[in-house]
Amino acid sequence: MNKKLYDKLIFELSHPGRKGYSLPDNGLGDTAHGTDKAAALGASLLRSEKPDLPEADELTVVRHYNNMSTNNFGVDTGFYPLGSCTMKYNPKINEEMASHPGFASMHPAVGQAAQGNLEMYWNLQNALSEIGGMSEFTLNPFAGAHGELTGLMTIRAYHESRGDTKRCKVIVPDSAHGTNPASAAVAGLEVVEVKSRPDGTVDVDDLRPLLDDTVAAMMMTNPNTLGLFEKNIPEIARLVHQAGALMYYDGANLNPMLGVARPGDMGFDVMHINLHKTFSTPHGGGGPGSGPVGVRKGLEQFLPNPRVIRHTAADGKVTFRLTGDGKALGQVSAWLGNFAVQARALAYILSLGSEGLMEAGPLATLNANYIKEQLKDDYLLPIETVCKHEFVFDGLKDKSTGVTTLNVAKRLLDYGFHAPTIYFPLLFHESLMIEPTETESPETLDRFIEVMHAIAREARENPEAVISAPHETPISHPDDTEAALNPKTTYIKD
Repeated sequence: MNKKLYDKLIFELSHPGRKGYSLPDNGLGDTAHGTDKAAALGASLLRSEKPDLPEADELTVVRHYNNMSTNNFGVDTGFYPLGSCTMKYNPKINEEMASHPGFASMHPAVGQAAQGNLEMYWNLQNALSEIGGMSEFTLNPFAGAHGELTGLMTIRAYHESRGDTKRCKVIVPDSAHGTNPASAAVAGLEVVEVKSRPDGTVDVDDLRPLLDDTVAAMMMTNPNTLGLFEKNIPEIARLVHQAGALMYYDGANLNPMLGVARPGDMGFDVMHINLHKTFSTPHGGGGPGSGPVGVRKGLEQFLPNPRVIRHTAADGKVTFRLTGDGKALGQVSAWLGNFAVQARALAYILSLGSEGLMEAGPLATLNANYIKEQLKDDYLLPIETVCKHEFVFDGLKDKSTGVTTLNVAKRLLDYGFHAPTIYFPLLFHESLMIEPTETESPETLDRFIEVMHAIAREARENPEAVISAPHETPISHPDDTEAALNPKTTYIKD
């Protein structure tokens, strides 16, 4: 493949002797192994040879990285219908608030002296408690999966405080996010799978015989990973509580529930929220994230230390304090979690207000159902019902073309759209999960629908064009198996 100049690696643009910087004399001599340097640093700290770094002028470096950045895809550059990830637009006022010097320049070791920061923390945990129907939240966990682990550890601490140490099992639906069984395993708990009904919801009849005095909790996502509302949760919660276990809510799909329904009102005892999904933080590439954990009344003391509390003195003066509890599960993060994400989340909540938040869920649901209904003639819809924020096709309706879900996803890149989640959930062979979120305009949705129909038409009339896609990206069609089995993670000079 012929590479354009700035599609090359920075090492490929390197030329001996070129540089884009001029540093002042450090007073340690000019040679790489001068005695002055050895005396100042110690001979053991000096390199035996120069590091193998690229040598390029400043203009080449600037152009290289700016051009490379245009190859990145994000919510600010195009439609990102990535199911179960809620990659929605992040208002820039949130970034401005998170970068405020009073937040960004504050060192966490200041502790209780940072009253403004602690007040922000306290206000956010109270807002989340109201939104989730919980008594108290901790913002300490760094991510959604970290929140799951923290929630399950909270549940273990609760059972152990009662001397009920035989509860070592967690029931997880077969449609669950992969982090659910993984978090349970990391928490030292045994995973028990409960099956789904043909309509995609949890099979209550399959659940009943699984419940006994060894079950610590049941984890559920609502809407579930198929984008379907779990209408039997009151009965499920009754059965689980009757067995002495707790209900855990995976908040990954909270987006369509905002202002419509609260997990605490459904019977959940512990939940986590992905601030970086539902409450607006850019989280591509693995971070940043935040996974606050909320609990119903009576479980607050088991949340991890430290906790932020509001104290009113006799003279009416309000202060915010850091406290700990001996019954707590311990500490799950340094300081108080990912503070910048928390600042963004509170800015998002306060900007929208209660009325704005109550519009988010219905709009996300409307957008998802609009796309689903427009595309079901060309794509196989395994469950014909109203969805919430996302839905799942089982690939193309016409299976005779030889075009797979992976081919469709790669062809979308040629049209300027990010691919949806593919081959998950595992309930269907050619799963293609689409989540438009509430922030997309009707024009964007219509263009996406038009492109999806065009790809289906190509699959019927010229399948090779889809199978060999993408054609318009810097790297066209890599061998996926070879890339996975023999990845090239370093640049090797010819």
